[in-house]
Amino acid sequence: MTAQQDIRPDSWSVAGRTFTSRLIVGTGKYKSFEENAAALEASGAEIVTVAVRRVNVSDPSQPRLTDFIDPAKVTYLPNTAGCFTAEDAIRTLRLAREAGGWNLVKLEVLGEARTLYPDMRETLRATEALVAEGFEPMVYCVDDPIAAKQLEEAGAVAVMPLGAPIGSGLGIQNRVTIRLIVEGAKVPVLVDAGVGSASDAAVAMELGCDGVLMNTAIAEAREPVLMARAMKAAVEAGRLSYLAGRMQKRRYADPSSPLAGLI
Repeated sequence: MTAQQDIRPDSWSVAGRTFTSRLIVGTGKYKSFEENAAALEASGAEIVTVAVRRVNVSDPSQPRLTDFIDPAKVTYLPNTAGCFTAEDAIRTLRLAREAGGWNLVKLEVLGEARTLYPDMRETLRATEALVAEGFEPMVYCVDDPIAAKQLEEAGAVAVMPLGAPIGSGLGIQNRVTIRLIVEGAKVPVLVDAGVGSASDAAVAMELGCDGVLMNTAIAEAREPVLMARAMKAAVEAGRLSYLAGRMQKRRYADPSSPLAGLI
């Protein structure tokens, strides 16, 4: 990385939109909208995911997320959390577009409630249908390079392999497949699900991912705002580490100072 790159904002793009923060945060599980907004600010994130089925998007008499997080300043990414069929996910996103005009969306179609693993057959079917309707889906998927490529070929504008089961906080369980997805993708790759600590976020970025999406890791931390700051720093550090290029691993010691010419 040159000195010029050191001072240039490190941006990334998805579906023609450009962002400088590589951290995406969620809007669930917080104690209050106020806490959610404070954590978002501390994270520096420019995109927030919103579970369409679980938020108030139409009743002005009730508190709304938009009262605390301004959609004119932060990109809302409606998602299909809680959907278990392609039809359910498609219907949910149609409602979201009707309510807010959103085309950039996050698609997830779950296979079962116990693991919350994606049903890839339904996910691929939903992706194809949404693309045909003009949506730009960022798609949650298994950490499988073949499945990720199929989604890309179906029109996904980003692929989002899980690091570990949703909400588990286990960290990235298979670095090999995540790296293979990154190496084979022509669209952004973002780790989605499983992050628990700042070191997990840094690992995702060191693998070459374009970004990291998380919710529970921040919302269920003892101090969510402080954790949001930690995640911001971790994503930035991991990205810089990836750009810098790590040293080679060696089987034996290699002294920092030469052993020849000792007194």
